[in-house]
Amino acid sequence: MDVKQVFRTLSEASGISGYELELAKLIQQSCPWADEVRTDKLGNLIMLKKGQGPEPRPKVMLAAHMDEIGLVITKIEKEGFLRFSTIGGFDQRVLLAQEVVVHGRQGALPGIIGAKPPHIQAPGEQSKAVKMEDLFIDAGFDSAEEAERSVRVGDLVTIKRSVVDLQGSLLAGKAFDDRAGVAAILECFKTLSTITHQADVYGVATVQEEVGLRGAITSTYGIIPDIGIAIDVGFGDSPGLPETDTIKVSHGPGIAIGPHVHPKLHARMVETAKEWNISYSLDPSPYPGGTDAYAIQVARAGVATILLSIPLRYMHTPVETLDYQDIQRTGRLMAMFIAGLDHEFVEGLTCF
Repeated sequence: MDVKQVFRTLSEASGISGYELELAKLIQQSCPWADEVRTDKLGNLIMLKKGQGPEPRPKVMLAAHMDEIGLVITKIEKEGFLRFSTIGGFDQRVLLAQEVVVHGRQGALPGIIGAKPPHIQAPGEQSKAVKMEDLFIDAGFDSAEEAERSVRVGDLVTIKRSVVDLQGSLLAGKAFDDRAGVAAILECFKTLSTITHQADVYGVATVQEEVGLRGAITSTYGIIPDIGIAIDVGFGDSPGLPETDTIKVSHGPGIAIGPHVHPKLHARMVETAKEWNISYSLDPSPYPGGTDAYAIQVARAGVATILLSIPLRYMHTPVETLDYQDIQRTGRLMAMFIAGLDHEFVEGLTCF
């Protein structure tokens, strides 16, 4: 199974927060290395790779959210234009002139996002980002009556975007946040299928992270892992961003350090990266809360947790950019970390 091609397919697929069912099916079909696969009531896809150690085996949970930010139809104008709002935190500056897919009652419909042309804008408008309320989708309808035969309020809209190959191993596309993390889990499972490991490994493609970490909360509560590893994207280096706030692209994952990271997990993860010559960056994270790591850490009586961040440029836009080798490095780092786990280390996590 070529995980890089799977990643392309996942990026181009639709899976807005709360509507991830079809995407979960694609991921399930792309993980032949799992011993068991199930979906919970909220929609989280839970893939289990059993360990070879004596029972009860330690449980490691890998979590990456599969949902993406998107749009939703809020009004149909009498002229047939479609008003919309966002699901999740879109960078509205990039929405104007995007091609979109309206997921209507009769299937997918092409459309474009339009607004008042610059020639007739009021003085000062040209220097400002277009407000959300001034944007609309033009799908080619002549009237509300015609539009309502295909579209209704509440229908979802995704950006139409194919993955683009840049120089080297860099890729650009939509929804890399956080299908890159899902791909890293698949790369991890692929590597684990070739080595011995004692722990049971639960790879979870979580739902609804972009609207409140909901999938990570419920899946952690159900699995009750001994160790939680959240995989998300972090801010990749680019012009205009301070070095202290970014992770260098093409240099492996950022290994977070902060109040949501168990110090013994951090030390072991760094040790593993050095032992297996896997490049990485240290990722200071003093304000946790925006990733699945927080939800895992505070579930039930608490879980020893760590966050790995895949460096990503232009987050929450249709041209998110990363180096696929960073996904592979993240997957391999997790696999070698898991291969080195035993009961003694897991039991020692409660002692500081």
